[in-house]
Amino acid sequence: MKTELVTTLKRKATKILSELHKTGEPVLITEHGKPAAYLVNVDSYEFMQRRMQILDGIARGERAILEKRTFTQSEAKEKMAKWLN
Repeated sequence: MKTELVTTLKRKATKILSELHKTGEPVLITEHGKPAAYLVNVDSYEFMQRRMQILDGIARGERAILEKRTFTQSEAKEKMAKWLN
């Protein structure tokens, strides 16, 4: 992963973005020697967001199972039928 100073980003934003588009490799932006942000291309960001939504759904499902907030298949069908009618 490439690392750039925030001041370099300010001076060479076009060049850094061009390299990002070419390689797809994220860029870690540092400020005062500490990580401040990641610069990623749009496709990678959207992919990560979709993946996080899926993982969040799985986590909610696991929590519901642990908390006994589940339905049998017939109960679920009955509840869904009320919504669909």
